[in-house]
Amino acid sequence: MFKDLVNLTPHKVTFLDKDNNVIREIEPSGILARVTANTVSLGMFDDIPITATEFGDPYGLPPEDDSHAYIVSSLVAQAMKDRNDIYIPNESVRDDNGMIIGCRSLGVIR
Repeated sequence: MFKDLVNLTPHKVTFLDKDNNVIREIEPSGILARVTANTVSLGMFDDIPITATEFGDPYGLPPEDDSHAYIVSSLVAQAMKDRNDIYIPNESVRDDNGMIIGCRSLGVIR
């Protein structure tokens, strides 16, 4: 199993138990894993442009090794489904105003 969990997002990831007590917080590592994005024009709706975002290759992700697991965004995880060391914050927990305050688990995208 992995020895170290590295946060490759720009946000602190907070894990909460069933009573919303903090189990663990993982600060951003300073390394950001992202995917390339390109905006393509599809036309107009009256005077409003219609566009599509095409997502491409991931970048900023360290090579796979046996000692690290990585927390990344869902877009990066979607692009890297073949890797066993990629996780996303899963089971979001929201406050009364709808703001995300943490998550319950690490998730994988299949």
